[in-house]
Amino acid sequence: MQEATSSRVEARLAELGHALPAVAKPVAAYLPAVTSGNYVYTSGQLPLIKGELTAVGKVGAEVSAEEAKAQAQTAALNALAAIKAEIGDLDRIKRIVKVVGFVSSAPDFTGQPGVINGASEFFGEVLGDAGLHARSAVGVAVLPLDAPVEVEVIAEFE
Repeated sequence: MQEATSSRVEARLAELGHALPAVAKPVAAYLPAVTSGNYVYTSGQLPLIKGELTAVGKVGAEVSAEEAKAQAQTAALNALAAIKAEIGDLDRIKRIVKVVGFVSSAPDFTGQPGVINGASEFFGEVLGDAGLHARSAVGVAVLPLDAPVEVEVIAEFE
């Protein structure tokens, strides 16, 4: 891990009304992020706020698609926190390469891409062109802690 510093990216987050949170503690035996070469890979990030989920359940049942989209943005913010903890400065991000979003879905819910847009649009707002990425949005039966969404990220850095 690198020493933490403030950055242009964090200033942009502040402009958008967001503060970078502390890195979410893993809920099992893994690291929040690891580097290999010039890439940082995050573990799946849940939409935790101060260690708590603010919504639980399946999207399309207990959680609306709109609420889940906001939860995906929170998970993306947590991914940025994990990336910063690993590389020290978010300004080192060259680009977000890939986002994989998992949506805990009711059996008839098919709006996973719209939900994960919460993360994708957020990366674009924060990082501009460097936030544009390849992506998968996958519906699943259940996620850890009954979270409605989980987001993992691969980022290239300098």
